[in-house]
Amino acid sequence: MATATTTQPTPPPGRKQTNAPNAPSRAGDRIFVGLSRGSGITLLVIMASIAVFLTYRAAIAISQNEGNFLTTSEWNPGGDPPVFGIAVLAFGTIVSSVIAMAIAVPIAIGIALFISHYAPRRLAAPLAYVVDLLAAVPSIIYGLWVAIFLVPYLGGLNKWLDQYMGWTYIFDKSGEGVARNMFTVGILLAIMILPIITNVTREVFLQVPRMHEEAALALGATRWETIRMSVLPFGRSGIISASMLGLGRALGETMAVAVVLSPSFIISGHLLDPGGGTFAQNIAAKFNEANEYGRDALIASGLVLFVITLLVNGAARWIIARRKEYSGANA
Repeated sequence: MATATTTQPTPPPGRKQTNAPNAPSRAGDRIFVGLSRGSGITLLVIMASIAVFLTYRAAIAISQNEGNFLTTSEWNPGGDPPVFGIAVLAFGTIVSSVIAMAIAVPIAIGIALFISHYAPRRLAAPLAYVVDLLAAVPSIIYGLWVAIFLVPYLGGLNKWLDQYMGWTYIFDKSGEGVARNMFTVGILLAIMILPIITNVTREVFLQVPRMHEEAALALGATRWETIRMSVLPFGRSGIISASMLGLGRALGETMAVAVVLSPSFIISGHLLDPGGGTFAQNIAAKFNEANEYGRDALIASGLVLFVITLLVNGAARWIIARRKEYSGANA
């Protein structure tokens, strides 16, 4: 009986046969791995040093504070005894960011879908370039444009909202004055974060596998049904990531808000009334004139903003991790 024998393929002349899994890594690979690991460790060290600095300075301020740091609406760190609280700043920061996200996210998704799936190629490229250009405009330019050009026109919108939507309480305008309020700040922040969310979302939509869309079209789906069944589920995690990038800018925006808002330490649910304030705007407006305790108090408010940002990004990562297996991104 003849036995079958197998022969191993011989390597080409001049090349050594190596076992790929056990082959020694190249020097370039080792350098790249080292640089990547070092970059990650450096980032963690920077974050930890920022947290330690903010915590240390915040502890000094809180030890001298005679009010409740989280609920007091008074800000008088230069008094004797010093009194300061962040209730107004936390309220203004969260409310303005929520307004901005409610306005910007749906519009950004619509623009991204139009550029990636509806617009002709000759129109999509220039429109994408314009959106990219808007993302590079400095924030102070947006603030000046809103303060000088848009605020006078928002007076009519405020009156309309007061007349027809005043029953909702939040759009009930109790006083007169120019539209330098939290609603205007929300519109400003929405305009500023719109290009960021649009750019990231557009790139995510362009990464949808073509086979998914072709399969939906082959089954008789319309263009909108194809987007609803194939594009949006695939891009859900990307939309959340883009929204969190925009939210991060909205939470930390400083000079544009300082130009538009007429701040006062008053917590009011009437979004059309002047007043309120944000963490970043308050720090920028009062840091130069603050005394020793005042600067520690401002740093303490910065610590709260730092924690809020970490919590928001952590929640976003948790949502993305939960929805990733259902998004179709791993198909």
